Amino acid sequence: MSDGTRVYLITGFLGSGKTTFLNRIIDRFPQDQKLMILMNEFGEVGVDGTLIEGDQINMMEISRGSIFCVCVKTDFIKGLYELSTGIQPDVLLIESTGVANPSDLKKDLQLPIFKDRFQFREQFCIIDAVHFLDAYEAYASIEKQITSSTVFVINKTDLAAPQTIEEIKKVTRKFHPAPLFFETNYADIPLEKFFGLEKPRAEVHATTASGQAAIPVLTEEELDRLIDDILDSPDLQITPPDRLVSVTYQWRGQNLGQIEALAGSLPPAVVRAKGFVEEDSNIYLFSYVMGDWALEKSQIPHDRIHHKNVVVFIGPPESMPDIEKAAQTGSWSGRGVYQPYSQS
Repeated sequence: MSDGTRVYLITGFLGSGKTTFLNRIIDRFPQDQKLMILMNEFGEVGVDGTLIEGDQINMMEISRGSIFCVCVKTDFIKGLYELSTGIQPDVLLIESTGVANPSDLKKDLQLPIFKDRFQFREQFCIIDAVHFLDAYEAYASIEKQITSSTVFVINKTDLAAPQTIEEIKKVTRKFHPAPLFFETNYADIPLEKFFGLEKPRAEVHATTASGQAAIPVLTEEELDRLIDDILDSPDLQITPPDRLVSVTYQWRGQNLGQIEALAGSLPPAVVRAKGFVEEDSNIYLFSYVMGDWALEKSQIPHDRIHHKNVVVFIGPPESMPDIEKAAQTGSWSGRGVYQPYSQS
């Protein structure tokens, strides 16, 4: 059993490449250590969890809002408590939703109920070199992510001009005194600098805390009361920094031309769309980021894809009618708008 859990947070705006980065870590992670993934998605239906590669990966998925906002903060704290009293992994990787304000994470990990189980190590901010500057002008969450991060992975650099990358660095330095930059494609950076992937197990554990007191197991009612007290704290950062909503659509068409027509008709305000769609027994991943989109054949086994022909769209509330209009280009039916910021 591990003496402590090293925690790494992967943040970055929607579509920046967080899941690609996470898969790189999984691929290199030592098999003699226990790894846990906590995947947070803004939309009502989770897609990124299906994209995680590797067999027998321990994963906890929390969707329908940001784990750092009141809408699902209860689920987040309960999930951490379950990890601290049960699984007790060596490493916890948290991939936050792209619109998260991660300012409170360190305070969450230090809650007394966890008995110093969690040791925060690093926060990575994945930056989409193509869309960062436009998104930065429009969404406050990016500033929050930059301010609280320490390592900045400027991704998709093959698609951006050198002057754009320099401008990204300039913006980042406005909010961070000593940023560490990596310029890359497909989120490929030297992971051994941060994860000790080439160290023997004993050497890795020499850097973790030891001798923690046993964590008493609370009843569900006791845990609920404790979380209610936490959420009542006046200094808690539980307000989403951006007023975005998600809407889910079911596709009942049979021709991918309808997907292409939809992508070309979406309003500019839509920041993200993603989902798996099927044509002739083949499954494709539809991915849309701020006007750019791709439709690629999926290599994921079909039995792992639980939400077929379902696409989640994320944008400001005023974009919802235009998404509905775009959906009229094909056999689409809406499954409702989800507004996490409206919950209390």
